[in-house]
Amino acid sequence: MSTLANQIESYLKKVISAQPDHILEIRRGDLAENFMCVPSQINYVLETRFGVTQGYLVESKRGGGGFVRIIKLSTVQDNGLHKVVEATNGRRISQTAGEGLLNRLNEEGFLTNRENLLLQSLISSSVLKNDGDSELLRGQILHSVLLNILRSDFENSKEE
Repeated sequence: MSTLANQIESYLKKVISAQPDHILEIRRGDLAENFMCVPSQINYVLETRFGVTQGYLVESKRGGGGFVRIIKLSTVQDNGLHKVVEATNGRRISQTAGEGLLNRLNEEGFLTNRENLLLQSLISSSVLKNDGDSELLRGQILHSVLLNILRSDFENSKEE
């Protein structure tokens, strides 16, 4: 059985995908009422599953007429992948954030399903067992991999 957070995430992604501009504006209270939960549960889902590394920008206005605007970002537009690569340089990246980033790149067509799974296994906690800083190492691995994805000599070699 799916958790409430998974259900909320799935619902929001489905609604966003149905929007022609991939922007959803919704009242937090209405969403909480629909899922029979407290607004803080909605906040949790937005904070953990709709961040920039997952490919979303969340804007929020609190108060009586408050709303939440969720914008699905595209790595294709405005050299978005280059911005993602810059954002990984020298940063600590949790396994969840790394997996979210790889899933996003897979959804956008930058990674095949196979490449996504291989990279996820490479940055998993089971591989990165060490006494050092595994989040920094994970960030360095992702940065290096993403730099190689941007190589122009790989552009036409994609296979599914």
